[in-house]
Amino acid sequence: MDPIAELRRRRLALGIPLGDLARAIGRSDATVSRIERGQIRPSYDLVQRIVAYLEAHERQTLPTLVAADVMNGTVVTVEAGADLGRAAQLLEDGGFSQLPVVESGRVTGSVNEAAVLRALARTDGRRRRVREIEEAAYPQIDAAFPADLLAGLLGRYPAVLVVRRGALIGIITRADLIRGLRGPALRRAPRPEGGPAPPTASPRR
Repeated sequence: MDPIAELRRRRLALGIPLGDLARAIGRSDATVSRIERGQIRPSYDLVQRIVAYLEAHERQTLPTLVAADVMNGTVVTVEAGADLGRAAQLLEDGGFSQLPVVESGRVTGSVNEAAVLRALARTDGRRRRVREIEEAAYPQIDAAFPADLLAGLLGRYPAVLVVRRGALIGIITRADLIRGLRGPALRRAPRPEGGPAPPTASPRR
């Protein structure tokens, strides 16, 4: 798309009157209109001023992202009483590097592929249960937890679990956060009140 036409599209999408933009950059309405129609080639400096003005308004209109916006809503778990073969199958089928461990519907810990591989390499590996090798559970956060604070948590843990009123509704890994924070996610349509974000594929956790 022509960059000047893109500026006009962005202005209209933000609902900014042509006159407001003209006053902000110190030009007449007629001049800005001719720029947008391609009748005048603006200077680089003028284009940068237009872009800066539009970006400032875009930052004001962007929704504040929360955990529910960037999470993967399809959570695969493994039962603590399952054998390691089952855990290995879940890891392989989903392309995951770790899984939450549950027992009686409650998250009790986590298991990762390295631990499963080490355990399976033992002579009694096939007879061992997930609870014998599970590690500490991932941190749990509310669905409304600010997304911009997740990077700090994911710097210390491989994943974070998202809960709503005590129920597990999602998981966030570093890959999920990167996917959620990049451009398109910042302009995501609003969710229904109190509803989770739609699930997205997370091929590697």
